[in-house]
Amino acid sequence: MKKREGFDPPMGGSFGTNREAMRSTLRITKALSDIQRLRILMILRAGELCVCQIIAVVGLAPSTVSKHLSILSAADLVDSRKDGRWAYYRLPQGEALKAVKPVLKWLEKALAGDESVARDAKRLEATLACPQESLSERQRKRCGA
Repeated sequence: MKKREGFDPPMGGSFGTNREAMRSTLRITKALSDIQRLRILMILRAGELCVCQIIAVVGLAPSTVSKHLSILSAADLVDSRKDGRWAYYRLPQGEALKAVKPVLKWLEKALAGDESVARDAKRLEATLACPQESLSERQRKRCGA
C-alpha cells in the first residue's frame, strides 16, 4: 500500500486510536443490533429481574434469552448476580452506569411509544405479580424438563 503524504492507515495507530474503546463500541453496537436485546434492556428499566421473569415477558426459549443476556453482559449493558439457583440481571449501577447512560437515554427516547415496548411493560406488570417459583415451574414444563 502506497503511503500518502500526511496519512497513516488507522491500523498503524498513529491517529491515537484506542483499540479497547473501539472494541467496547463494537460490543455495544452489536448488543443493540437485535430487537430482542432492546426489549430486554427496556424491561430492565423497571429494576432487577430474575431470568425466569425476563423469559416470561419476552416469550423466548431460556437458551435464547441466556444468549441475549450474555451479549448484553459482554457489552457491559447489564449487570448480573446469582442467588442460589436464581440469576438476576439489572441495568448497570454506579460508575458502570455513567458509561452506558447516554446509550440507555437514547434508547428510551428512540423507543418511546413503541408498541412492543408498551406490550412488554404490561406483560412485565403481570409477571411481577407471579411468584418466581411458579414462573420457573411453568417454564420447565413447557421445555419438557
